[in-house]
Amino acid sequence: MDRDEELLRGRVYGQDHDDPRPGPRPGRVYAELVGGPLDGLLLDVTDRTPGQRAAGAALETELGRYGAGGRSLYDPRPGDPSRLDWSGDTP
Repeated sequence: MDRDEELLRGRVYGQDHDDPRPGPRPGRVYAELVGGPLDGLLLDVTDRTPGQRAAGAALETELGRYGAGGRSLYDPRPGDPSRLDWSGDTP
């Protein structure tokens, strides 16, 4: 299975668990979250500017170190903009 096929099988951050189509949607651009509590999820980056993408993402999650209300931090992987690496959690 190639990388594109793997991405099509993934779940997208922020979609409801009971969504009948929890995977990526055609015409959208995704980055894979690597490591941390959101490992393996896809983040829709379609509407983010290059500057926003370079800044990474602070994503709300109950699964991180700080529980409900906490955020997990993901930074772009140098040389591979299709992946965001976990860098820690924040309250």
